[in-house]
Amino acid sequence: MSRPIMKNVRQQQLINATLMSVERHGLQHTTINTISGLAGMSSGIISHYFGGKQGLIEATQKFLLDELKQALLTRTSGKTLTPVARLSMIVEANFTELQRSNAATKTWLSFWSQAMHDPGLARLQNINSQRLYSNLLFSFKQLLPNTAAINAAKQTAAVIDGFWLRSALSSTPIEDFKQAQILSKAFIEAVIVQHGEIECQR
Repeated sequence: MSRPIMKNVRQQQLINATLMSVERHGLQHTTINTISGLAGMSSGIISHYFGGKQGLIEATQKFLLDELKQALLTRTSGKTLTPVARLSMIVEANFTELQRSNAATKTWLSFWSQAMHDPGLARLQNINSQRLYSNLLFSFKQLLPNTAAINAAKQTAAVIDGFWLRSALSSTPIEDFKQAQILSKAFIEAVIVQHGEIECQR
C-alpha cells in the first residue's frame, strides 16, 4: 500500500475511533489516549496526522459534514428531479443511517454544545447550517416567490434540525427518526400547498 493511501486509511481509522470515543465517553472525556486505544495506534500518530486532539476533533466534524454532502449528491447527481423531489432528497440526506447512528448523534450533540465556546467548531457548524439553508432555498425558489421561498427554506431547515434533535434525544430514536423524516417531508408539502391556497385567495 502506497504512503498516501496508508495515510488516508489511518486518518479515517482515527476519525472512526473518535466517533467511538465520543459515543462511549463524551467529547469532554475523549482524549488522545482513548482515541489511540480504540484505533490500536500510538498516541503520537494523532499529532503526526492532525496536529493534536483539536485537529482530529475538527476533522471528525468535517467527516460528518462531507458525508451529509455526499448523501445528497448520491441522491441527486445525474438525475432529473422536480424541485419537490429534490427537497425530499435533502430531507433523506439528513436522516441517513450514519447521521442517525448512536455514534454520530452523540458526536453532533457534543459538537453543537462545544461550538458555543470553540471558534473552529462554530465555523464548521455555520457551514453546515448555511449549506442546508442554501440547498433548500435553491429548490423552493423554483416553486415560490423569492420572499416566500426564503421563509420556507428557513422554516424547513428549523424543522429538519428540530426533528433530528428531538429524535437524537429520544428514548426511542429508531422509530422517532423514521417519523421525523416523514413529518419533515409533510411539512414541505404543506408549505407549498398553503402558498398555492393563499395565491388563489388573492
